[in-house]
Amino acid sequence: MTKRENNIISPEKTAAMRSAVADVRAYTDAARADGSRPLAHIMTFGCQQNEADSERLAGLARAMGYELSPTPERCSLVLVNTCAVREHAEKRALSVIGQLKHQKAKFPEMIIGVGGCMVSQPHRAETLKRSYPYVDFSFCTTELWRVPELISARLAGGGRVFSVSADALEATDFSEDIPVARSSRTHAWVSVMYGCNNFCSYCIVPYVRGRERSRTPEDVESEVRGLVADGCRDITLLGQNVNSYGHDLASGVTFADLITRLSAIDGDFRLRFMTSHPKDATSDLIEAMAKSRVAAHHFHLPLQSGSDRVLERMNRRYDSSRYLDIVRELRAAMPDITITSDIIVGFPGETEEDFEATLDVIRRARFDMIYSFIFSPRRGTPAFDMDDQIPDEVKSARFARLIETQNAVSLERNRAAVGSVLRVLVDDEFDDPDSPTGRTEGGKLVHISGNVKKGEFCTVIIDDADTFSLRGKAID
Repeated sequence: MTKRENNIISPEKTAAMRSAVADVRAYTDAARADGSRPLAHIMTFGCQQNEADSERLAGLARAMGYELSPTPERCSLVLVNTCAVREHAEKRALSVIGQLKHQKAKFPEMIIGVGGCMVSQPHRAETLKRSYPYVDFSFCTTELWRVPELISARLAGGGRVFSVSADALEATDFSEDIPVARSSRTHAWVSVMYGCNNFCSYCIVPYVRGRERSRTPEDVESEVRGLVADGCRDITLLGQNVNSYGHDLASGVTFADLITRLSAIDGDFRLRFMTSHPKDATSDLIEAMAKSRVAAHHFHLPLQSGSDRVLERMNRRYDSSRYLDIVRELRAAMPDITITSDIIVGFPGETEEDFEATLDVIRRARFDMIYSFIFSPRRGTPAFDMDDQIPDEVKSARFARLIETQNAVSLERNRAAVGSVLRVLVDDEFDDPDSPTGRTEGGKLVHISGNVKKGEFCTVIIDDADTFSLRGKAID
C-alpha cells in the first residue's frame, strides 16, 4: 500500500466545487422576488457515516443559498442519501424516492439528487435513470464535492446524470473543504477515515465506499478542537474500521495514537468511536482508552457469528476464542465498560450447531446490547452466490431465539446498574419536557426525573431498569 502524507482533494476539484457553489448561489439569490430563500431537504438512510455525509450535503445546500426544510414539500432541492447494507434499506429508499414523483408534479422546479451507497452500485444507478425519470442526477459516496456542479448544470438546462465511476470509488483524496451543517450542538460525528479493505463475504461496503483512506491526525484534531470549543459534549469518531486508521499514512500514526492525541484536548466532552473490527482491536488501543480522561468506556465490537466455521466463510479473520479474549481484556482494563455487538442470523450454510455457537458466545460475552440482522444477500458479494441459502422461516425462527437470549442478558446487566450513580449527558432534544432523557458513558438510554439542562451533563442515581433503558433521579 502506498503511504500518503496528506489527503485533501486536488486544487482543481476544490476550485470546481467553489465555482459551482457560487453559480448556484447566484441563482438562489435571484430566485425569490420577495427575498425568501429556496428550500432544500436532505433525506438520510443508513449508518452514522451516512448521517455525517448528509451534514456535509446540508452544509453545501446552505452555502449554495438554500434554506433547510424538515420536509420535501415545495423544496427546490431534495437530496436523498441512501444505504445498501441490506435489501430492506434499498427498498425503503426506492419507495421514498417513488413518492417524490408526486411532490415534483406539484412543484416542477424541484431538483432531485440521489447519492450514497445504493446508487454507488452501477445497476442501481441505472435503475434510477431508467425507472425514475423525475430524478435529476445521482452521485457516489466519494463525490459529495461534485453535488454543486451537478445542480448548477441542471439549473443551466443540462441533461440528467447517472454514472458510477470506478476511478472515483478508488480515489485516495477527499475534501477537507466541504462545509458542515450539524444537526446537533451537543453530539457530533467526525469521520477519521473512509472506505474499507476487509471484504467480508456478505458486505457491499468495500464496493460502494472504496479503499481505506485516513485523514491526517492534524485535520482530525483540528475538527475535534473546534467542536469542543463550540460546546459539543459527545463526539464520535467514524470509520468502517477505525482500528485500521493510519495504515495508509506515512506518519505511522495508529488509532491508539489518535485517541491519545485527542484525549489531550482541554474540555468537558466524551470521545467515542465506531466501528471496530476484532482482527485489529489491539492491546494498545485498549490501554489508550483506559488511560484517557475523555474516551467513553464503550466498545462496539461486531461478532457477526459465534461459529468459527461461519466466521471463516464470512472472511472475518478471527475466531470465537480470539473474540472472547478481546472481551476479557476490555473488561480487565475497564471493569465498567459497556460492550455492544452486531450479529447476523442465517448466513448461508449456517447449521443449527453454528447458530447454537452464536448463542453460546452471547451468553459468555454478556453484551449490554446487540444490533441483530437477518442475512440479506447483496449482489456483487461472494455470499450472494453461495448455494446453501437458509430458508426465510428458519432465519426468522433463529432471529427470535437470538433476541430472546440477548434480551435476558441485557435485562440482567441493566438491573445490575440499579443503585449506581452515573454521569449522564442530557439529550438536546426529547419529546416530553416532563420526561427528559439522556445517555450514559456507555451509551445507555436513561429516563431522568428532576431538573436538568438540555445538552449538559448531570449526575443521576439509577433506581429502576428494564431491558432497553434505565431510570433515575438527577441529584445535582
